[in-house]
Amino acid sequence: MLRKDRSGVDTMLNYDAILVRYGEIGLKSDRVRSRYERALVDNIKAMLQLHENEYSNVRRDWGRIFIHSSDEHIADVVANVFGVVSTSPVISTEPELNAIAQLTADVGEVLIGKGESFAIRPHKAGIHHFSSEDIGRVCGAAVEERLTECNVSVNLTSPDHEIFVEVRQDRAYVYHNIVKGVGGLPLGTQGKMVALISGGIDSPVAAWLMMRRGCEIIPVFYDITPFSDDAMRIKATKCINILQRWAPNHLMTVYEIPHGHILQSIKEHCPPKLTCVLCKRMMYLIAVEIAKKEKAYGIVTGSSLGQVASQTSANLLAESVGIDFPIYAPLIGYDKSEIVTLAKKIGTFDISTSSRGECKAVPRRPATSAKVEDVARVEAMLDVPTLITRSLHEAKISDR
Repeated sequence: MLRKDRSGVDTMLNYDAILVRYGEIGLKSDRVRSRYERALVDNIKAMLQLHENEYSNVRRDWGRIFIHSSDEHIADVVANVFGVVSTSPVISTEPELNAIAQLTADVGEVLIGKGESFAIRPHKAGIHHFSSEDIGRVCGAAVEERLTECNVSVNLTSPDHEIFVEVRQDRAYVYHNIVKGVGGLPLGTQGKMVALISGGIDSPVAAWLMMRRGCEIIPVFYDITPFSDDAMRIKATKCINILQRWAPNHLMTVYEIPHGHILQSIKEHCPPKLTCVLCKRMMYLIAVEIAKKEKAYGIVTGSSLGQVASQTSANLLAESVGIDFPIYAPLIGYDKSEIVTLAKKIGTFDISTSSRGECKAVPRRPATSAKVEDVARVEAMLDVPTLITRSLHEAKISDR
C-alpha cells in the first residue's frame, strides 16, 4: 500500500502475507476441523487462480490460514471465498518484542497523521516471555517515540487509527486493515443441492445462500417456451455464470428442462387458478429425479413467504405436500429489500432486472389459498409420469 510519510515522500508498506480468518470451522471436532480447513485452502487456491493472483504458498496454522504473497489485493479476492470471516494484508517479523515494536512503529509512521490518535490491538497465541499487555505497551511507546514531533496520542476507545499485532509461536504479524469476508462454511463440505434458477432476483440469491452454507449446487432452469421469450433463459444462464465465479473449485452441472409442454397440459386439463401451484409441483417432482441421479441431498427454491400470490403459506403447502424430498427455502423470512441487497452483493441484480421475461401462462386470478385436496384431485387429471419422463429425456445437460 502506497502512502505519504511525514515528509510527503511516497512510502511503501512491504506486505509479505495475507492473514485469513475463519469462524465456525474452529468450533468443529479436530477431525472435522482439519477436513474443513483443507477444503477451505483448496477453495482459496482456486479463487486465486481464477483471478490470476501470484502467491508462493498457502499455509494452515492453528485458527488461521496464511497466504504468502506481497499482493495486498489478494485480501479482497479471498474475502469472497465461502468460509472466510475476514482477511488482512500483513507484514511479518520475528516473534521478539523489540522487532515487533520497531515494525509497529514503521507501520505507524506511514499510517498516522499529525495530531491523530491511535491504538495498538494485540493478540498472542503460543508461549512467549511477554504478554499481550506487554505488546500493547511496548509497541505503543515505540510509535509515540517515532512520531514525537507529530503530536500523536493513544486513544483506546475511538482512535483515528488501529494497528493490530498478532504474535504466534514462530512469527509475528502487524497490520491495520481488516477486510470483511462472506463467512459461512467452505463450499463442498455439505454435499450437493439441486437449485431451481429462474433468472429472477430471488432464485440466484437462494442458491448463493446455500453455497455459503457449504453446498455445491446443481442449477436447474425450466424453459417454458412458448409461454415466455428467450430472455428468461438468457438471464438464468448469466446468473448461473455469476454463481460459478463464486465457486471456481466446484464446476457446476447445469440442467435445462423443457417445461412448456407441461404448462400446456396444465392449461388444457386444469382450472386456471391452480396453474402456478401445479407448475411448481411439477418442477419439484422433476428436481427430485435430478437430485436422485446426482446424489444430491435437497432442492433449493427462491420462495419468500407472502412475497407474491403464489408464495402464501397455503400455496407453499399445496406445492410441496407429498413430495418425499427436502425442499429448502433460505429466503423464506427475507423481505424484498433484503433480497435485493444480497443480489447486488452477489452480482446478479442487474442481470435479473435487465428485462422482464414474464411467464404468459400466469392466470389473471391465481389461487392464493390453494387447498391440498383440490390440488391432488386436479393433478390426477394430468399424466404426471409421462410428462416428467419427457422432460428428463429432452433435458439439456452442460458443465460450466
